[in-house]
Amino acid sequence: MNEKLLMQVGLVDQVTKPLRGITKELQASTDLGRKGMQNVATGAAGLVATGFAVKNALMPAIEMDRKLGEVKSLGVIDEDLKTLSSSALMFSAKYGKSATEVVGAAYDIKSAFGDIDGNALADITTSSAVLAAATKADTATITDYMGTMYGIFKNSANEMGTGIWSQQVAGMTAQSVEMFKTTGAGMSSAFTSVGANATAAGIAMEEQMAILGSLQSTMSGSEAGTKYRAFLGGVAKAQDALNVSFTDSQGEMLPMLDILDKLKGKYGDTLDVAESAELDKAFGTKEATAMIKLLMADTDGLASSIETLGNVQGMGKAEEMAAAMTDQWERLQSVWFAVRASVFGAILPAINAVVGSMADGMMVITAWVDEFPILGEILGWVAIAGLSLGGVVAGLSLAMGVGQMMSAGWAVTMTALNGVLNFLRINVLLATAQAWLFNAALWASPITWVIGGIMLLIGAFAAAIYWWDDLKASFGDMAIFKMLGDVIEWIVDKLNMIPGIDIDFNAGDMPTAPEMDIAKQAEQNTPVDIKSASIASQSELMPSVDAPNVLSYKNPQNIARPSAAAISQLTSNKNTQTGSVKSYGDVYITAPNGITPDQLSEWEELNAG
Repeated sequence: MNEKLLMQVGLVDQVTKPLRGITKELQASTDLGRKGMQNVATGAAGLVATGFAVKNALMPAIEMDRKLGEVKSLGVIDEDLKTLSSSALMFSAKYGKSATEVVGAAYDIKSAFGDIDGNALADITTSSAVLAAATKADTATITDYMGTMYGIFKNSANEMGTGIWSQQVAGMTAQSVEMFKTTGAGMSSAFTSVGANATAAGIAMEEQMAILGSLQSTMSGSEAGTKYRAFLGGVAKAQDALNVSFTDSQGEMLPMLDILDKLKGKYGDTLDVAESAELDKAFGTKEATAMIKLLMADTDGLASSIETLGNVQGMGKAEEMAAAMTDQWERLQSVWFAVRASVFGAILPAINAVVGSMADGMMVITAWVDEFPILGEILGWVAIAGLSLGGVVAGLSLAMGVGQMMSAGWAVTMTALNGVLNFLRINVLLATAQAWLFNAALWASPITWVIGGIMLLIGAFAAAIYWWDDLKASFGDMAIFKMLGDVIEWIVDKLNMIPGIDIDFNAGDMPTAPEMDIAKQAEQNTPVDIKSASIASQSELMPSVDAPNVLSYKNPQNIARPSAAAISQLTSNKNTQTGSVKSYGDVYITAPNGITPDQLSEWEELNAG
């Protein structure tokens, strides 16, 4: 091992040791930081997950508490709120509807009905919710409808009792939806358009519903209400113009069927153009005439509808229709909501107290920051510092990750390259195998052997011509070579007759080689040029074994000796040069994290010296 290699090994050893220590320290710091970040993330995720789990469990109770708080703001006492909450949850569990929507609707009902007790509030709210389910309307729409109906029929509602009255309205409305081409929202729009005009004229609720329901067979609820209101507004003027009384002895407007009978008595069952124009002039509007024409066409049906609606008692019809449209899966979900709302609603006040205390504490911190701005600045810088330290660890992890990805990428690249090389190697092997198969098939063909034989003969003939002199000198005495010479000479003569071919071939007698004294040449240290002599000449010069004066290699005096100059040269080169050799033992170079391409190149250079 030379000095250069020793120096390189020493330098590598002195550099790799500190670098290895630094790498280990960085790796340890990165691992510690990563574990810290993982613990922070895990802890934060656990806290968030716990918070969401608790909130999800308490959410039904929280939502109910929010809606009850809205109703409580209208002056409803806690006992009445409990009654309302219980009624809403029972309705939700029975029909699969939202309990929070029911409680939310109670706010509008309380605003519309004014000073009512908790039982009445619960009854009206439940009746509205059942009617909404029966007529495929949302709770808010029916709640508004119930408020409008209470404003129209307030006197009868108070006489009957608002709770019972609300059930009656729900039952009659559901019956109307079943009999006519209408919905709960359509009936709400119709009564909103009519207002209290029909009630002020003494028309009963069942008659109003029958008229508005019949009109909605060909028009919307709001349009039906507009036409009915036009009729009510022009009926007093029309009776004077038509000279027909539409009121009773007390000045109250007659029922619609009586008015229609009087108009039929005057005009018949149908109205022509002139009669329609007269009615338009009498009532002062075409909407009233349009309503009269539609109702006159089926007075028997109108009478039957009024009678059916008048026989409705309670909201049995609404409950029947709502139950028929109940989705049992929605019921199951609503029951689960009701269970959680009931269970966690019992402990929600205590939890609200704890949450409120936490909020109060945070308000104290906010007040401190407002009073002492330097405190907020310190807290802010502390938070930024903590986040920055975490960012340093994250940056270090990012750098290490980039390095690992680059190493992995190099490994993938080399793997892909090896795969390509292996693919090429396989192709070469396949090509070689194909070549062997082709050769085997080629040599199995008789044509190949015929061509090979011909080429062999041609080659032999050419070789015989080229080395003819040597062959003749060696085997000239054989009967066979003399004949072969004649044949070749004949063939050459024939070939020389071809223009452009001139082969020099002499198959005559061999020349006689001069005699040489090998022993004399050896004594004079004169080298013999054996290559220049022909094989025949050498054979002639070699003495026979049986000759008495033969030079035998076994006789020492007959061995040729080298010259004195050659012996002197050999003696001077006998001493060998020796140098100092140092042994350092075994040298090991380790690569804990694997060897990189650069390190491999360096190692090859070191081996090369």
